[in-house]
Amino acid sequence: MVTTLDDAKRNAIGMKLSDMAEIQKFLIESEQKYISEIADDDIRDRLRNMLQDDQKNLGIIETVIVQYGVKADPKQTTLQMVEMGRKMSSSSDFSMLEKLAQHELLKHSITMMGLLVHKCAQVVGADVEAAITPLNTVNFENRAHQEQLKGILEKIGVRELTGKEADQGLWGRVQDAVAALSGVAGSVLTQNTDRSDMTLQDILRMDHQKVNVLFAEIMQTNDPMKRREYFGQLYKDLRAHALAEDEIAYPAVRGKYPESDLQELYNEQDSWLPKLDQMAKMDMMSEQFMNEVRQLMSEVQDHVRQEESTFFASVRDNFSKEEQERLGSQFKAKKSQLQDEMKASMSM
Repeated sequence: MVTTLDDAKRNAIGMKLSDMAEIQKFLIESEQKYISEIADDDIRDRLRNMLQDDQKNLGIIETVIVQYGVKADPKQTTLQMVEMGRKMSSSSDFSMLEKLAQHELLKHSITMMGLLVHKCAQVVGADVEAAITPLNTVNFENRAHQEQLKGILEKIGVRELTGKEADQGLWGRVQDAVAALSGVAGSVLTQNTDRSDMTLQDILRMDHQKVNVLFAEIMQTNDPMKRREYFGQLYKDLRAHALAEDEIAYPAVRGKYPESDLQELYNEQDSWLPKLDQMAKMDMMSEQFMNEVRQLMSEVQDHVRQEESTFFASVRDNFSKEEQERLGSQFKAKKSQLQDEMKASMSM
């Protein structure tokens, strides 16, 4: 059985990502409810735009969870907090001002969670940073939403408390703040993180980048615990990636990609699985283990070069953007299923 020796830290990050997913789902649920209950067209339009962002960002969080590769359940306190928020949003005992104030607090909470995950990634390993990069989009947009909610709270609050309309000067300041945040976000994000459904090539490329980082981490450390930790993650990531490609990615291009080249990709990946099992039993501080790591790294890098050139081109040339995104979603779902199965088998 392969486990990492630093499971506590990695599981803690996995739990925080699951917390974010639960809160994001509730934010979407609440925004849908408030849009139907608020009569003000301006506020409804702002909430609709926020809802579109949040629906996209839920997809990004779910992608990050799969790329991270360490599944964990959300904390019970997070589930309890969401359930309390659900009761509050449905209760007539609370005004819309109070409900939206709670909504803004949840936006703040999920923003801070995302920033905390990034800080923790810097401590735990570069492979974690590689996996969670798309989370930048969620963090910046949730921060921008906080600014927008301040304007909504002022408008609704003055109306509820005085029966009169608020001076709309705050909206100008809010728009300036949102524009500033968007400028910062735009400078650090890739163009592929602005949608919930990445293409198959996007997700495979993220896998390739992460596995390269893991190989580098194994090669660079002389700490036995860290080496076992990084190999444990490499073992799980490569296995889930290879099996998901065997079931989703490669069958999709059959008849559109040279059969001999496709069979070569199958054979290369299939050879890694028994090799990983053998390596898991070795003394990871031995020269024999490191020789196996170097050999596997060379094989994986050759495989990646072929995929990112001819295989990616075949997908791009034979499938529409929507079909490429659908394949990406199918690959992500299969990989997530395989990760769950691996987690269950390792806990036995």
